[in-house]
Amino acid sequence: MPFVISLRGFILPLAAVLALAGCTMPGGRQTAPTKAKSSQVPAGPENALAAGLGAGPAFAELKVPAESAVRALAAFRISCPSLLTRTDGSLLTRPVDWGPACAAAANWPDGKALQYFADQFETVIVGDGKAFATGYYEPRIAGSRTRMAGFEVPIYGVPGDLVEVDLGLFSSSLAGRRIRGRVEAQKLVPYHDRAAIEEGVLSGRGLEIGWAADAVDLFFLQIQGSGQLMLPDGSVMRIGYASQNGRDYVAIGGLLRERGLLKSPVTMQAIAAWLRANPEQGRAVMRENKSYVFFNEIKGAGPLGALGKPVTARGTVAADPKFVPLGAPIVLAADRPEANGLWIAQDTGGAIKGANRFDTFWGAGDEAAGIAGGMAARGHAWLLLPKGTLARARGNAPAGQ
Repeated sequence: MPFVISLRGFILPLAAVLALAGCTMPGGRQTAPTKAKSSQVPAGPENALAAGLGAGPAFAELKVPAESAVRALAAFRISCPSLLTRTDGSLLTRPVDWGPACAAAANWPDGKALQYFADQFETVIVGDGKAFATGYYEPRIAGSRTRMAGFEVPIYGVPGDLVEVDLGLFSSSLAGRRIRGRVEAQKLVPYHDRAAIEEGVLSGRGLEIGWAADAVDLFFLQIQGSGQLMLPDGSVMRIGYASQNGRDYVAIGGLLRERGLLKSPVTMQAIAAWLRANPEQGRAVMRENKSYVFFNEIKGAGPLGALGKPVTARGTVAADPKFVPLGAPIVLAADRPEANGLWIAQDTGGAIKGANRFDTFWGAGDEAAGIAGGMAARGHAWLLLPKGTLARARGNAPAGQ
């Protein structure tokens, strides 16, 4: 068995796939900024209490669409067991607060979902409440369980020599930081990168859980973190994120633009088309993203979010658990109408950091890919907490808050 501690949250939203410093995508999509030196990055608030919690308007004033409330109530029921048993960095996950709301949700009529959220929750603003939301989806690609003609790109499970280390076990100053690698001559060294893996360093070890028809399709599926293999017999094999090789993610959209190989707008579709039109050069560019994701097969419902529960199309958002309790409802009001309404924080993401930063999940298929690929919504977010939580949280706030 590999010595791996699960680290969900590496997977990046589609916006990060297309990241280009200082540029915007269709619909106002803002790309990821260039990396700054650590000394140049200002320290931000560590959790929701440090960011500041303020009372929001009455729920009825938010004019939440009824259909989004129905989806959110169903997703909230899925999350409740986790809400009652876990803690996270938000400091807002006390079971005493969430227990009554979860109990009420169990038998609440779906047709009165809006009333449920109005009765059980209070609206809270975290920080300034100014939100930015991107989108992600579950790709569908051609694949096979066994290698055969036309299906020759391996999809790997977690290698047994992949080691993940929680650095916080060695020093409190490194709390929350983890690294992955492999042991060589009694030393921990970086794990094999994308190029080495694609050249076959893992072949012959029985790690293949499936085979893809197209390397570009698999590349984008790795970025999304989960997907569906459409098998030759018409059945579907669902795969999900299991681990990652520990290498840094590099957004190839940025590389292509910087080198003058693609012009704005740089979309997922444009990147894929360029990679296929320039196979040798495209393979080299993809390998500049040294990160490589390993998968496992997901049985039953899926894909799974950070809580280990199925996520809900048009009802799940990824959020930063330092600011939003995983399982909590979120209301978004943004300049992209598709993003407006009630969502449940059921997932995390490598680029989803800070208060009011969200990644909306749109399900599978072409329509989901189209919405997710163009999603870059700016507006306002309200966190819903069980009534009375805000006063109790303020009572436990650090001095000066």
